[in-house]
Amino acid sequence: MSGKPLKYPVSALVVLHDKDGNILLIERTAPQGFWQSVTGSLEEGERIEETAWREVWEETGIRLADGQLENWHDSTVYEIYHHWRHRYPKGVFENREHIFSAQIPRDTPIVLQPDEHVAYGWFGAEEAAEKVFSPSNKRAILELVKRLNAKKGCLNTTVSHFQTALGLLYFRRLTLFKNQRKPSWQTSTKS
Repeated sequence: MSGKPLKYPVSALVVLHDKDGNILLIERTAPQGFWQSVTGSLEEGERIEETAWREVWEETGIRLADGQLENWHDSTVYEIYHHWRHRYPKGVFENREHIFSAQIPRDTPIVLQPDEHVAYGWFGAEEAAEKVFSPSNKRAILELVKRLNAKKGCLNTTVSHFQTALGLLYFRRLTLFKNQRKPSWQTSTKS
């Protein structure tokens, strides 16, 4: 054992994505080929949102702005893999993982901790969902796609309604304008 304190079985998973829905994944040092979103355990005295912010900073070097982190108010309980149970108090077999996301610019500099992660990459959502090892991470990526599509749908509907309203307003003003300005030869003067 490395002398690190035992982990509390509550963690944050943060799916980082760009404006187009591409997902940032980081590869763990071990096991090789283990790709994931940002994740980490709650530390003593932290709120889960603070865990999410801290883990993004520690694992990627990104400091999220106020309001940038989106708390989904959703969590998954999963069984802790046998080879990682030594990191938790004796008798702990499950972890509750709270899900968050944050949109970041694709050109944001990424600074990895070399003792934890060896690479990072941007992937389309489908590829990212297939690449991650954790089923809960896969579920979060696929849910993010639904959330982003719903937001786009809402935005498109709002824009469409706004365009329709502008069109009606323009037509109404045009009609009023035409009715107010009749050519002088059409107006009659009664004496």
